[in-house]
Amino acid sequence: MGTLQTWRKAYGAIKDSTKVGLAHVNSDYADMDVAIVKATNHVECPPKERHLRKILFATSAIRPRADVAYCIHALARRLAKTRNWTVALKTLIVIHRTLREGDPTFREELLNFQQRGRILQLSNFKDDSSPIAWDCSAWVRTYALFLEERLECFRVLKYDIEAERLPKPAQGEDKGYSRTRDLDSEELLEQLPALQQLLHRLVGCLPEGAALHNYVIQYALALVLKESFKIYCAINDGIINLVDKFFEMPRHEAIKALEIYKRAGQQAGSLSSFYEVCKGLELARNFQFPILREPPQSFLTTMEEYIREAPRVVTVPSEPLVSTNLIM
Repeated sequence: MGTLQTWRKAYGAIKDSTKVGLAHVNSDYADMDVAIVKATNHVECPPKERHLRKILFATSAIRPRADVAYCIHALARRLAKTRNWTVALKTLIVIHRTLREGDPTFREELLNFQQRGRILQLSNFKDDSSPIAWDCSAWVRTYALFLEERLECFRVLKYDIEAERLPKPAQGEDKGYSRTRDLDSEELLEQLPALQQLLHRLVGCLPEGAALHNYVIQYALALVLKESFKIYCAINDGIINLVDKFFEMPRHEAIKALEIYKRAGQQAGSLSSFYEVCKGLELARNFQFPILREPPQSFLTTMEEYIREAPRVVTVPSEPLVSTNLIM
């Protein structure tokens, strides 16, 4: 097995070197192609910052939109062709880092590409070269699902939850709050389920088996963990807003709101378990975890009683106008 692993690493290094050489010769985007290959090579370590910086610059606002589209195409090609979990994971990390730190045009172009080409659809990806690779492949698929859901959440919210800057705390408050605190009922009922689905994908990102102790996977998991804080804050503030508006909702809206409230309670427990595992890992040594507050279950009875008595909105179908010809 050791000899096989050594051979695979040597073969991966040769492939990377060959791709870099071809990029220098054949591409109109040579610098970008080289940076992508080097950032996503077969070496089992996180992408190097100098290569990431070149990719961030190549997709910045001062660059033509065509450059951004080409970068996404090149990353998609890298993902589609590889059967190596390290290359796939590092490509996803590059995408994630660029989403978090890059220009919004990257996110917009990626969303457009995703709707056409499903760049993050890795449900069939597997590297079965070793038991460790098998465990790591499973996490690569889970990570891709999270990033896919992240884009879907942006499509619904029309803003990136991680890029949101929380306003300064008002007098007497210990923290700022998310924009979900100020949404109307219709917006809440649309945005909170999208945020809850994103959190569902996030808490599913716990590595299993040998993957749990892999340094590159822990590096990517740290990125996911960081995003949980604002997602939780947005959901929590949205639930507060939802409760404030609940007793003014018609019955059909109140039923949806009750399901969101129930799911918020369930997810508080799931997120708590996720944090407990993360706290035991090296990646979370300097993280400050939020205090999770589960919505009071006793309030559910009151909500259910209101739904039984809530006003129903009756819509009367409009009849088509029938034109008649009068004979005089």
